[in-house]
Amino acid sequence: ERRMTARAVMVLGTTSHAGKSWLATALCRWYVRQGLKVAPFKAQNMSNNARVVATPDGGFGEIGSAQYFQALAARVTPQVRMNPVLLKPESDAASQVVVLGRVDPELAAVPWRERSERLWPFARDALRSLMAEHDVVVLEGAGSPAEINLHASDYVNMRSALEVRAACLLVTDIDRGGAFAHLYGTHHLLPAAERALIRGFVLNRFRGDAGLLAPGPDQLLALTGVPTVAVLP
Repeated sequence: ERRMTARAVMVLGTTSHAGKSWLATALCRWYVRQGLKVAPFKAQNMSNNARVVATPDGGFGEIGSAQYFQALAARVTPQVRMNPVLLKPESDAASQVVVLGRVDPELAAVPWRERSERLWPFARDALRSLMAEHDVVVLEGAGSPAEINLHASDYVNMRSALEVRAACLLVTDIDRGGAFAHLYGTHHLLPAAERALIRGFVLNRFRGDAGLLAPGPDQLLALTGVPTVAVLP
C-alpha cells in the first residue's frame, strides 16, 4: 500500500447547512494558490444534486455536486474517489446507493446501520489513495459529528478524520443564533480522541460589527482550549 504523504484538513459543521461545503471549496482554492497539489473528499453524500465524472475504467459515474465544484476550485479533474459513496433519496425511507460512481442495488437493500460498515472500506481506500497522491486533502463532514445516536455507525465525520489524523475546523452558522452553544456542545459530546483533532472554530454568516462577539470567543477558548480562527461574512 502506498504511503499517505498528504496533510489532511477537515471541515466539520455543528449542523447541516452550517457552511461546510462553501468553506471546503474556499480552502481547496486557497491551498492550490500556495502551489500545493490538492484534492477534496467527502466519504458519503446524501443528495440528488450530482455531476457526471469519469471512472478509472474509462466509463462514467456520479459524485455529489459539492465535491465536483471543490475539485474545480482545487484545479484538478473531478473523480469518483472524491465522493466514493452517494446516497440519492428516492423516498423518506429509501435511497439509491452509488458506490464509486455506480449504483449498487444490493447495498440499497441492506439495513442502514449495517450498510455503513460495508461502505466504510470503499471510503477508506479512496481517501487513503488520495492521501498518497496529493499534498493536501480537504475533507468535508456531513451534518454534525456529535449526533450521539448515530455516532457508532458514522464514518463520514470523525472516523474519516481519525483515519488520516485530520486537523479539523468546526464551522457554525451564527445567523441562526446559538452559535457558541453549538460549538461548545459539539466539542463536549465528542470522545476525547476525536475532540483532540478540533483545531479551530469558525463563525459563518456573521453580519455587522465583529467586535460585538467579545468576550464570546475568549470564553469559548477558556472552556475548550480551541481558538476561534475565523469570522466569515
